[in-house]
Amino acid sequence: MGDFPAIEFAKGERLHRLPLGLGNRHGLIAGATGTGKTVSLKVLAEGFSRAGVPVFVADVKGDLAGLAQPGTPNPKLADRAKQLGLGDLAFAACPTVFWDLYGQQGYPIRTAIAEMGPLLLSRLLQLNETQEGVLNIAFKAADDEGLLLLDLRDLQALLAFMAENAAQFSGTYGNVSKASVGAIQRQLLVLEQQGGEDFFGEPALDLHDFIRTTADGRGVVNILAADKLIQSPRLYATFLLWMLSELFEALPEVGDPEKPGLVFFFDEAHLLFDDAPKALIEKVEQVVRLIRSKGVGVYFVTQNPIDVPDRVLGQLGHRVQHALRAFTPRDQKALKACADTFRADKGFDVVRALQELGVGEALVSVLDEKGTPEGVERAFVYPPVSRMGPITAEERKAAIAAGGLELKYATTIDRESAYEKLTARAADRQAGAEQAPSGQTAERSAGRGRPRDSFGESVFKSVARSTGSSLGTQIGRSVAKSLGGSGAVATIGGSVGRAVIRGILGSIFGGR
Repeated sequence: MGDFPAIEFAKGERLHRLPLGLGNRHGLIAGATGTGKTVSLKVLAEGFSRAGVPVFVADVKGDLAGLAQPGTPNPKLADRAKQLGLGDLAFAACPTVFWDLYGQQGYPIRTAIAEMGPLLLSRLLQLNETQEGVLNIAFKAADDEGLLLLDLRDLQALLAFMAENAAQFSGTYGNVSKASVGAIQRQLLVLEQQGGEDFFGEPALDLHDFIRTTADGRGVVNILAADKLIQSPRLYATFLLWMLSELFEALPEVGDPEKPGLVFFFDEAHLLFDDAPKALIEKVEQVVRLIRSKGVGVYFVTQNPIDVPDRVLGQLGHRVQHALRAFTPRDQKALKACADTFRADKGFDVVRALQELGVGEALVSVLDEKGTPEGVERAFVYPPVSRMGPITAEERKAAIAAGGLELKYATTIDRESAYEKLTARAADRQAGAEQAPSGQTAERSAGRGRPRDSFGESVFKSVARSTGSSLGTQIGRSVAKSLGGSGAVATIGGSVGRAVIRGILGSIFGGR
C-alpha cells in the first residue's frame, strides 16, 4: 500500500493496514467469547485516535476504560510483540471522555422525548402496532397544540388527557382507546424504573462534543459506561441507534474524506436486531448506507456475523473475524454461513481456519486503497498499548474532571414544557373558579353536563390507575386541574414551534 495513510493492526504472511481514507466504509469485529474481540477493538480505537480520528465506544464489560491509562509491560505482550517484530511497545493512554446515561460513571447523556420520536420510542417501549399508532397520535397532537415534550412527565400528562377524551381524539386523529393509552403509560413506568427518566431531559447532548481532537492532534475517545445500561438491552440498543441517526442529521456531507470524522463501535450489536420489526431494520440499513457520506465509520462488534442482517452485513467492508465454536448442528450451520461472507483465495479452507484460530488470532480482510476487499488471511492482531483491563474509581474520577464538560452537563435544566404549561393553567383556572359567583359556576358546570371537580377527579384517578406511581399521581392532579372540561383541548396552545414529530431519519424524509 506504499505511503497511503493507514492503521497497522495485524500481521500474518503480510502486514494488514486499514486505509484511513476508507475508514468510513464500516467494519465488523466478530468471534466467540474470549477469542480476542475486545483487543481488536482497542487496537483499532488506539490507531484511529493516534491518526486524529475521534472515536466512540460502548464499554459493556468495563475493560475498555483501560484506554484512558497507559499499559504496563507483561510477558504475554512482550512475547506477542517479539513474534510480530514490533520491538519494545511504547505504552500510552488515549485522550478520553467518559459518558453515562445515568450520570454515575461519566457525564450524563440526555435527550428530549420529542427528539427520540415515536418510531424509536415505540421500539423502546415494546409497543404493538395499535399502541404505536396511538403514540404517533400523541406526538401529532402535541405538535398541533404547541406542547413541548421534553421528559416523561410531559408525555404522561398528554396521555392522561388523551385517555379521558378518547372519543374527541378519535374523531380528529383516528381511533384512540383507553386500553392502548393505559398500556403505553405502564410501559413508560417500566422505562422510568429502568432509569429512563435520567435519559430524557435537558441539557441535551451536543453531538459535536463527541467529535473533538486534542491540541497535539489526537482524536478523543468517548467511552460510554454501559455495564449497567446493558442490563436494559432495548434501552442500550435504542440509544445507540438514536445517536447514529442524530449524527446523520447533524453532520454535513463530506463525501470521501482523507480520514473519518468519527468512528463508532457498536458492541453487542445483535441487541439492535433481536426481534426488530422490518421497518426498523430498514431504517438501520439506511443509516449505515448513508452515514458514510457524513464521514462516520460504524464498526459492529458481535459474536457471529449472522447476528447482523445480510443487507447491513453487505455494507461492512473491513472484517476481523476471531474463532467460532461449532458444537451443535446449529453452530455448524452458522459457521458455514460465516465462511461464506469472506472472499477466500483458492485452496484456503475458511471453515477449518475459523475453528483453529487461537486467542488474538483472526481472519482478516480489509479494503485496500482502491476499495477492493483483500483475500482473507490468518493473522495475529497487534497488542494494545493502553491498559489491559479496567481502571480504578479514582482514575475514572480524575479523567472525568479533566474532560472539561462538567459545567455544560452536570446541572439538570427544567424549562417550561407541556407539564409546566398545564400546571400553570391549572392555577389560573382554579383562581378564576374561586372568584366567580357560586351560582354562575354551578350554571356553567351544569351546561357542560358534569361538574368541573368531577371531571378533574376522573382524570386524576385515570392517571393514578394507569401508572401506579407518585409521578402518575402528581401528573394526574396537575392535568386534572388544568383540563377542566371537554373544551380543554381548544384552550391548550402556545408559541412553541412545530418541530416535535420525529422519525429516526428526519432529514431523509424532509429534514427537521
